[in-house]
Amino acid sequence: MFQEFKKFVMRGNVVDMAVGIIIGAAFGAIVKSLVDDVLMPPIGWLLGNVDFANMFFVLKEGAAAVEPYASLDAAKKAGAVTLNYGMFINALVSFTIIAFAVFMLVRVVNRIKREPEPPAPDTKECPRCFTVIPLKATRCPHCTSEL
Repeated sequence: MFQEFKKFVMRGNVVDMAVGIIIGAAFGAIVKSLVDDVLMPPIGWLLGNVDFANMFFVLKEGAAAVEPYASLDAAKKAGAVTLNYGMFINALVSFTIIAFAVFMLVRVVNRIKREPEPPAPDTKECPRCFTVIPLKATRCPHCTSEL
């Protein structure tokens, strides 16, 4: 059973998949940081000092503090139930960037894997007897009809 498992794990596609998952997780962390730390702060600043990470609706007030909460962390510490639409916007931007990057990667891989076009045919069929003859032939060698 151990040998079977070892053979399964060492197959190329399983190892490739594991590497892809690890690299994908690292790429996701990089994109999340790009969105949270690089893209969204200037966008929030342009929109009037909006911090997307702190955009939320209070669904139920917490027991420890009274509204309005200064930040999402303050609301969570107070035990408030919140709808965090700012975090959703951040996740949506992250997903869009990751999806575009994956699309571009698949596009490049497909371009590399594309099969070469088949060579131009060098034969044709006789319209009368359907014998395969050279493309340059002007008369069929089988039925002698003109092409």
